[in-house]
Amino acid sequence: MAPALPLDEAGPYVAAAYLVFLALVLIYVAIMAAKLGRIERDLTELTELAQRREADERDAPEREHEAVGASGE
Repeated sequence: MAPALPLDEAGPYVAAAYLVFLALVLIYVAIMAAKLGRIERDLTELTELAQRREADERDAPEREHEAVGASGE
């Protein structure tokens, strides 16, 4: 049984298949890098928001005490 294409003619097709596969892998990696960057930005924003909220909660009793002390005088 003979191959569909003689081996000496199949070379360009094999090279083209490898190039298409490489292009698909590079596109996939670029998409994943973009998603990772977006997730990192979101995570940084959420971390800063949590730290601000935590700081506000620590300062809230002091502000309430100052407000009560000012109105009680």
